[in-house]
Amino acid sequence: MAMRIAIDAMGGDQAPEKIIQGAVESLELLDSEDELILVGREEVIQRHIGAVRQYRAKLRIENAKQVIGMDESPVEAVRHKRDSSIVRMVKLAADGSGDAIISAGNTGALVAAGVLLLKPLPGVDRPAIAVSVPTAGGMVLLCDAGANVQPKPAHLYQYAWLARIYAESMGHVKNPRVGLLNIGSETEKGTPLVKETRLLLEQDPSVNYIGYVEGRDFFRGVCDVAITDGFTGNMVLKVIEGLTESLLNVLGREIRAEKPEVPAEMDRVLARIQSSYDHEEYGGAVLLGFSGLFLKVHGSAGAKAIRNAVRRVKEANRLDISGRIAARLSGGVA
Repeated sequence: MAMRIAIDAMGGDQAPEKIIQGAVESLELLDSEDELILVGREEVIQRHIGAVRQYRAKLRIENAKQVIGMDESPVEAVRHKRDSSIVRMVKLAADGSGDAIISAGNTGALVAAGVLLLKPLPGVDRPAIAVSVPTAGGMVLLCDAGANVQPKPAHLYQYAWLARIYAESMGHVKNPRVGLLNIGSETEKGTPLVKETRLLLEQDPSVNYIGYVEGRDFFRGVCDVAITDGFTGNMVLKVIEGLTESLLNVLGREIRAEKPEVPAEMDRVLARIQSSYDHEEYGGAVLLGFSGLFLKVHGSAGAKAIRNAVRRVKEANRLDISGRIAARLSGGVA
């Protein structure tokens, strides 16, 4: 199935150079009928892809004269910067001209543009960001990781459905176990949001809800999907990133302080561990709740992350993830 993949060339800390570089490198992953659409300031994009000739049949530029900065107010930016790369990219999805969109830009603006310009899937009120986190027990899908920082219990209930369908459709696991992040396993613990969400999940046996999950249990393989609000989820994700980086640095320093032959033996091990926790290896987080494929790449993403994001949407398209989610939700969830 042919794909039209739109990439926000102006979004992210390393835009436009590294974003465009990654997009160009990903062209070899495309099938002959696919098309890659770079969205952003045409003169800037042309300058960075000037040497690319052999792939021009697969590459198109969608000119967008404005850029939404990482520190701008999302809703205000989307409303006042209609010719920004993020808004133009989402419009491609809205009018059927794009099958997948990828951005390392302002997360809030991407979500706001989706809410304002797109129709949600049946039974979904708010979108959610789902990110795969490697643990000793396998991958755990964390949802929401930053799309909705003030959700209602009904939203978290919907996220449980979205995340479990996505995890199952991607082939991670059958009938995923869904846990709700909380400060303890006892039913009386937690905020009103958590307690009310628990009641909704307990009333629906088809969710495969296993109960509260504490932060330390997240890495022990007790669940396949962990549900939380966007504020908490984003904090958890960034703590994981920072802690992993710190531990690997300390481990490497301690190893290098040992006998000279030890570091050589451990380099490959450290490289494998570092790679398994490198966000650029996973190609970003998926934005669930809309038709089509939305991938939010880390704001610090470089060329490798963009290339892997293209690889990921190609795989998701092959598995018809959007179609599977829509079909499962059409029966009514919330």
